[in-house]
Amino acid sequence: MGRLLVLCYGLVAYFIFFLTFLYAIGFVGNIFVAKTVDSGAEGPLAMSIIINLLALSVFAIQHTIMARPKFKAWFTKVIPAAAERSTFVLLSSLALILIYWAWQPMLGVVWNVQGTLLGTLLTVLFWFGWLTVLTSTFLINHFDLFGLSQIYANFTKKEFKPTGFRKILFYKLVRHPIMTGFIIAFWSTPMMSTGHLLFSAVTTVYIYIGVKYFEEKDLRSELGEIYHEYAKEVGAFIPGLGKDK
Repeated sequence: MGRLLVLCYGLVAYFIFFLTFLYAIGFVGNIFVAKTVDSGAEGPLAMSIIINLLALSVFAIQHTIMARPKFKAWFTKVIPAAAERSTFVLLSSLALILIYWAWQPMLGVVWNVQGTLLGTLLTVLFWFGWLTVLTSTFLINHFDLFGLSQIYANFTKKEFKPTGFRKILFYKLVRHPIMTGFIIAFWSTPMMSTGHLLFSAVTTVYIYIGVKYFEEKDLRSELGEIYHEYAKEVGAFIPGLGKDK
């Protein structure tokens, strides 16, 4: 019964994540969904900035703390180990939903190249960014990343064995193609508002800090010399840039 509950819990967490991921595309791209980065009535600028930064901070803090090995070691004493990743995915999704709900539009125009060749190119890059994100999750094992492998192994009474380090396709070009895809998608817009600019700038800074000072530290500790050699060969976010010396 416990294994069945963990399985159902993990499936629900993944379903919520997947809907949240799809909503993110519409939210950032100002397409398909009711609430986007630029929709709604504009309020006082200072208050909008404060609310938006607070909403982004909730996600950043939750994501950073729960991704750390020490937190995972403590957390799996509280909940079943098989449900740890699903819980991380669920709470990350809820933090994103908070951003969508709380976001305050800031409609000043930074650039607008809609209807031009450059605008079309930026739209293509927007979709390429999201495709890079999704493809990269499957390259390192989408099902491990979002907790499905863990709950399935638990349900079938098998030992979960992580996929481990894989240097394939995008991972031969950059060490963090998922984050590169997000950055491309967030910045590639034919019409950049001040609110969209704030969102893109803050998330890009968080990605850089989170990867450089937390995720890479964990990877180097976990993988050792393999990752150190990999970092010498492959740039962090841009091919050829950010290699170890």
